[in-house]
Amino acid sequence: MDFIEQVKEKVKKHGPLNIVLPEYQEERMYHAAEKLLKEGLVKKVLFTGDKEFIKKKAKDAKANIDGVQIIPLDKSEYFDDFVKTYSDIRKIKGITEEQAREAMKNELYFGAMLVKKGMADGMVAGAMNTTGDVVRSAIRVIGTRKGIDTVSSFFIMIVPDSPYGEKGLLFFADAGVVIDPSESQLADIAICTADSMESLIGSKPKVAFLSFSTKGSARHPRADKMINALKLARQKRKDIIMDGELQGDAALEERVGRKKAPDSKVAGQANVLIFPDLDAGNIAYKLVQYLGKAQAFGPILQGLARPVNDLSRGCVVDDIIGVVCITQLQAIGSKN
Repeated sequence: MDFIEQVKEKVKKHGPLNIVLPEYQEERMYHAAEKLLKEGLVKKVLFTGDKEFIKKKAKDAKANIDGVQIIPLDKSEYFDDFVKTYSDIRKIKGITEEQAREAMKNELYFGAMLVKKGMADGMVAGAMNTTGDVVRSAIRVIGTRKGIDTVSSFFIMIVPDSPYGEKGLLFFADAGVVIDPSESQLADIAICTADSMESLIGSKPKVAFLSFSTKGSARHPRADKMINALKLARQKRKDIIMDGELQGDAALEERVGRKKAPDSKVAGQANVLIFPDLDAGNIAYKLVQYLGKAQAFGPILQGLARPVNDLSRGCVVDDIIGVVCITQLQAIGSKN
């Protein structure tokens, strides 16, 4: 059974949740909603938009969306309440009620508010909107989870016939959102990624803060950055097994780990890899994907108070279904 099939089984076992798909203009969302409902992978799908437009679009797409709840944005009974809530949230940023009203006419912001209010358990978008647009709407409406100040992302990498990580499964972070993270942001990224592994996979995370140096083998401010980030992460969460700074081979290969960092509980056993910046993380995941013939799932967002996930604009229906199921597991994990 591949990874996404395992995710689907976990969703069914727990009991599906409610997911908002706000990009009602996009035909792929209609086919994804139909399959999700038919396969029992969601309790409810919510569309945000004009009812007549949506009904016509579904008919043109030959998609059955009888089980979809349509909420018509500014014509909705919730609209004024959503405007007031957003105005209160953003008042500190100087947002007026009129600006809040305009924001709630945007399907991403309205969809995020459905999640904030608990009417949906998560949101998936990005087939039509940029990552920046999706992330901004989530941060501005939902905000970050308690104790975390950074919204970041991770990739689930599954390398065939590999002994590393969890039999070839590793989490890479951040490889999609934070370009040049500070020490405190790296600490947040590490904590969130460890929690993501535990909630999605059920494995005990062993987190490596990666560098070109292992335990002082080289001295440079960039290596110090990873050492200091580890210290901050440990101050916040003593329950997570973390170590650094470690080179890639010391983090993954037991023989090398024993030699370079003999006292480490992570060296040679890491399943979560924290990269110093987006250059390193993004390059690494793409090299592993193509040279190692790995499956790459992501970027999956983390650090939000409630889950929202981004899609590639080139996504297919099965991609949407997979991300919706991952989003539900995040929601389940955040409630436990």
